[in-house]
Amino acid sequence: MSTAQLSGLRKAAILLVQLGKEHSAEILKQLREPEVEALTAEIARLENVDVDTLDGVLEEFQQLAKARKYYVQGGVSFAEEVLVATMGQDKANEVMQRLSASMVEMPFEFLRRVEPKVLLTYLADEHPQTIALVIAYLPADQAAIVLSGLLPETQAEVAHRLAIMDRTSPEIVKQVESHLERRLSTVVQAADSTTVGGLKPLVDIINQSDRTTERMILDGLEKRDLDLAEEVRAHMFMFEDITGLDDRAIQVVLRKVESKDLAVALKGVREDVREKITRNMSERAALSLADEISILGPVRLKQVEEAQAVVIRQIRMLEEAGEIVVARGGGDEFVA
Repeated sequence: MSTAQLSGLRKAAILLVQLGKEHSAEILKQLREPEVEALTAEIARLENVDVDTLDGVLEEFQQLAKARKYYVQGGVSFAEEVLVATMGQDKANEVMQRLSASMVEMPFEFLRRVEPKVLLTYLADEHPQTIALVIAYLPADQAAIVLSGLLPETQAEVAHRLAIMDRTSPEIVKQVESHLERRLSTVVQAADSTTVGGLKPLVDIINQSDRTTERMILDGLEKRDLDLAEEVRAHMFMFEDITGLDDRAIQVVLRKVESKDLAVALKGVREDVREKITRNMSERAALSLADEISILGPVRLKQVEEAQAVVIRQIRMLEEAGEIVVARGGGDEFVA
């Protein structure tokens, strides 16, 4: 089959399969959730791909990669001249058309290249709705830094608006983008997609935030909308939720966490949380942990939260790897 008959989505799926799991995972991390879902669904639909089709896709990718390189070095004209000299006018025209299509960016794409703390200084005095809209388009790690730097009252307001956001008209997105482009003296070309916000991006952002920011966001949401705050919590895993893990899962987690991190993480927690941990340890290990906790003496809250974050990260990694199952709110179970 000629690659001209294949959709861009199918070509991308074929390419990802050829790149292997590790490289494909790194690429998918850079994409938005709808793009990841579409690609993974297409990969699942792939069956046997003949050698000619595979070679054609890889060759097309190589041509596009070269064209993009020339584009960066010398602009569109230079790229086209080099391609014409390499493969002839007709083939060069095809490649340049695909290149042009591939270079259309998502809204606020230019902000991905701005340091989060620098971006924060520009966004801090914007309206909470504007901040929520921008954050919805940012990668979760970048958005977490921006959100954590806002004043607590603004932080809660932005989190609330982000969670209840559904669709935003392309005109509004363009207006906000143009406004920020002027402030940042950056040019960007907007794409058509405008579905942003909702619980998933908010939960992703909170999961990337430190524990202090996490608590402030959730406490602020509770004051504004208790039902919404509980829905957000239902999609998250907090340290106290360890009590909801079964004994086998606790034992798997304990094998992955260092005793010093566990000791600090358990400082000041509820008794039922500590008991859930210790009853899944040998008597000797439990006594050793108790001694380690008592030797620590007073510990800064920030250190406790950092240690708890280490444990939570291990739990999330184990869940994603399918080694444990974490029961979420509403009785659902999510299996990685």
